Amino acid sequence: MHDTSREAFEDFVLARSRALIRTAYLLTGDAHLAEDLVQTALFKAARAWHRIEGDPEPYVRRILYHQNISWWRRRKVAEALTPAHDDTTGGSPGLDADLRLSLEAALAQLTRRQRSVLVLRYFEDLTEVQAGQALGIGAGTVKSTAREALARLRALAPHLEELLEGAA
Repeated sequence: MHDTSREAFEDFVLARSRALIRTAYLLTGDAHLAEDLVQTALFKAARAWHRIEGDPEPYVRRILYHQNISWWRRRKVAEALTPAHDDTTGGSPGLDADLRLSLEAALAQLTRRQRSVLVLRYFEDLTEVQAGQALGIGAGTVKSTAREALARLRALAPHLEELLEGAA
């Protein structure tokens, strides 16, 4: 079991918040929602901190993914996502601003489930089984959702094909 002290939790928050916010931004497509999502996940983790065994990051990330899905299930109405370009995501090395904006706009047109699957599979580099466990769905559903999401991205933004080549 890891250290259950308040200092350990605060150290975790200081060390991992930026990475969690980047992931949350990729999941939500909105800087403010991403911050809310991370705050909610950290609040829930703080309440359970004494029960978390081993590395707390997978536990906190699982809360992040599940909370995002919970929010999307509650909001059945489509939202217009306005990309935030204040570099909250930390940028992507090697991507110029126009390409990054184009990718953000294309990702914003995917369903939340599709975005979640792509983030887990290709940004977090989880296996289909791991992504399915994090989202509470089967590995087959992860595979088919990723295939559909990539096909949709290719149709929406054919000029991004170079970025999508490795994700198949």
